[in-house]
Amino acid sequence: MTDRWARAEERYRQREADRRYRRDDRAWDSDGGDASGRAADGPHDDWDVYYDDDTTVIPRYTDDDELEYDGAPQYEDDGYDDELDYEEEPEPQAPPPRAQRSPSRKPATKAEEARPTRGSRKRSRAASRKAAERKRKRRNMWLIGGVLVVLLVGAVGFAVKQLAGEFGAPEDFAGPAGPLVVVQVHPGDTSSQIAETMVEKGVTASTGAFFQAAVRNSNMSSLQPGYYQIPSRSPAAEAVAALLGKNARVGNLVISEGRQLHDQHDVNTGARKEGIYTKIAAASCIGTGAQQKCVTYEQLDAAGSSSDLAALGVPSWAEQSVREAPDRKRQIEGLIAAGTLDFDPSGTPQEILRQLITASAASYESTGLLRSGAETGLSPYETLTAASLVEREALPQDMPKVARVIVNRLEVEQPLQFDSTVNYSLDRTEVATTDDDRATRTPWNTYAMSGLPANPISAPSLNALRAMENPEPGNWLYFVTIDQKGTTLFTESYSEHLRNIEKARQSGILDSGR
Repeated sequence: MTDRWARAEERYRQREADRRYRRDDRAWDSDGGDASGRAADGPHDDWDVYYDDDTTVIPRYTDDDELEYDGAPQYEDDGYDDELDYEEEPEPQAPPPRAQRSPSRKPATKAEEARPTRGSRKRSRAASRKAAERKRKRRNMWLIGGVLVVLLVGAVGFAVKQLAGEFGAPEDFAGPAGPLVVVQVHPGDTSSQIAETMVEKGVTASTGAFFQAAVRNSNMSSLQPGYYQIPSRSPAAEAVAALLGKNARVGNLVISEGRQLHDQHDVNTGARKEGIYTKIAAASCIGTGAQQKCVTYEQLDAAGSSSDLAALGVPSWAEQSVREAPDRKRQIEGLIAAGTLDFDPSGTPQEILRQLITASAASYESTGLLRSGAETGLSPYETLTAASLVEREALPQDMPKVARVIVNRLEVEQPLQFDSTVNYSLDRTEVATTDDDRATRTPWNTYAMSGLPANPISAPSLNALRAMENPEPGNWLYFVTIDQKGTTLFTESYSEHLRNIEKARQSGILDSGR
């Protein structure tokens, strides 16, 4: 009997494995079972296995069909009730250890077998969701594709339009050219930016026409910032040629170091030394021949004498001293710096001076002028005035020493006694000065008074300004140039200074032409 139970249990395990992995009738049939589920593998000693309503059931555990109801897992029923029956009643034995009692069930009807189980419904819902997701993805792909097509068509259209405009002839004037106009080329301007300026000023009809003509001319790379006179309504090629012409640049001013506002004449040669106003007037001319227009020396002199200092661009650090100037015609002396400057010659005399003074003030301030008084005790305007003396009295290599002499003499209130301050108010000048000139008291003559002149006596260079801001350390109180080469001797001893003056006389440098 024990052997029967062992064989029965083995057959149960085999059948249970078959049922878990083969759930339809065909699967059972393929194993040799009949429609009733009875084993068909031949006789089994003295007993058979069969299904009936009132049997002990081995429940089938199905992982992927598990559902949650009220927090407890439910398992799918396959509609079969299983029971082990025996033809002979064995001796009383305990039921197989793995068998469990279960309420008897009636065999499932065909309608119930056809009805989908909960697991199959779950799989159907998952399949439906996947199908819907695939449909949504396909719809999104179509939408994205449509947008890309629209963008591509627009881009192609734009490119075609650009190419058509680029390779087509841009608008251009046919000529003849009109009146001259002044255009400005700023530092760092590209050909495209210059082309825009040309259109704004009415020189060319389109930026494209000028740009095409400019890139064909290799000389455009040598164009300098500044102001240029060019005929208006010019064909682009002619406008480029005019821009690069020798006489195109206007308003370009070169002021040498130590130059004054007004003209002066040399005592020995009678030659005129042109002042800053004369230089500005020459640089302001536009046009040629009878059509030429220039600002005159007299117009500039009158504009420079104006009491409207703001209109002249006088910086705030110089305003008070300029307002107190003893001679209105000299009030802006030194405020126009030495060097190369550009101005718009189509402006009024006052506008021209404003441009030049504003640019010069910015240049001066770049050296540290506004902070220079800490060491010397001089205001910015006084520093500028002292630098103009350094410019007229010394060569570049001696400027820091001359600056120190000025500071040292001002500290002990000793007159500066510079011949340059005597010559400043004279129409006819020379290195040497006469006793009468030195004795004549003026607001600038440092022989006749102590301290600095009333205003700068020339346009100082930035080197002279830096020297005055940072004088070379020393105790010198005297200096004199002893020859035509510019050799200058410095000393703190007056007796030694007298000996140096004698050397200068022997060289002839102090001889007067009057």
